[in-house]
Amino acid sequence: MLNVKRLLCGLAAAVSLAATAPAAAALNVLACEPEWGALAKELGADRVNIYNATSAMQDVHHIQARPSLIAAARRADLVVCAGAELEAGWLPLLTRESGNAKIQPGGLAYFEAAKFVTLIDVPARLDRSDGDVHAQGNPHLQTDPRNIAVVAVALAGRLAELDPAGAAIYRERAEAFATRWKAAIVRWEARAAPLRGVRVVEHHRAFSYLFRWLGIEVVGYLEPKPGVEPSTGHMAQLLETQRARPAKAVVRTSYNDPRASVWFAERAKRPAVMLPFSVGGSEAARDLTSWFDDIVERLLKAAL
Repeated sequence: MLNVKRLLCGLAAAVSLAATAPAAAALNVLACEPEWGALAKELGADRVNIYNATSAMQDVHHIQARPSLIAAARRADLVVCAGAELEAGWLPLLTRESGNAKIQPGGLAYFEAAKFVTLIDVPARLDRSDGDVHAQGNPHLQTDPRNIAVVAVALAGRLAELDPAGAAIYRERAEAFATRWKAAIVRWEARAAPLRGVRVVEHHRAFSYLFRWLGIEVVGYLEPKPGVEPSTGHMAQLLETQRARPAKAVVRTSYNDPRASVWFAERAKRPAVMLPFSVGGSEAARDLTSWFDDIVERLLKAAL
């Protein structure tokens, strides 16, 4: 009798624990870049489990499809990436080696943000001698928050298709995010208004969308060609051109080696500024909103 009572008590405790335990996430999301992982979390909350394949401290062009990434791809119910060939050096291998039929290109569980926005810097010709040029255009679309707003709508729809039971949640969270994000864009534009017309030198064409949005003019690049490491000779020539149209600051991403921008900034007598390239690119860039907060404040501090 005592053993039966103990068994019944144990079963009651197990049932109670199961009732109070949080529900497992409906979807495992593999995000190629942390901004898309952050966006998926905004839209899905507890219904999504996020695995970021890269960080803001890494050059996404050059990533190894390591075993841990392949394992994450094998478990994924959805892959969310920038697209436009940004991940061409590693994502095809990752999806292929995962053996996961759901996340293959062209399927419902394969999502590319670039498919939903208008890309800029589309090359007039394709020639490897021109450096690391993307045929579809500049893939760094996340640096314009207006693009994120567009992608959010498409991604919420995709999450709902893959997880119909959570469709109402995705819709409600997408609507709430859109309201907050629209207000944030108005606030950023007002705060950044003094930056309109400011000239900068950039390390790599990483912030083209950001600068177009804010009206910042890029008067030169430390890389002689996209993806080609800065050379002393090229930077010396660039210094000569600065005399006619001097830049206010020298900008690099959170993953760029700082030596080139510091070298140039010291000789041009201009500040070198690091801009976080994604969520997690600086201590302050904890989520999508604080990431853009930090970008705007860093630019204002450096350029004014």
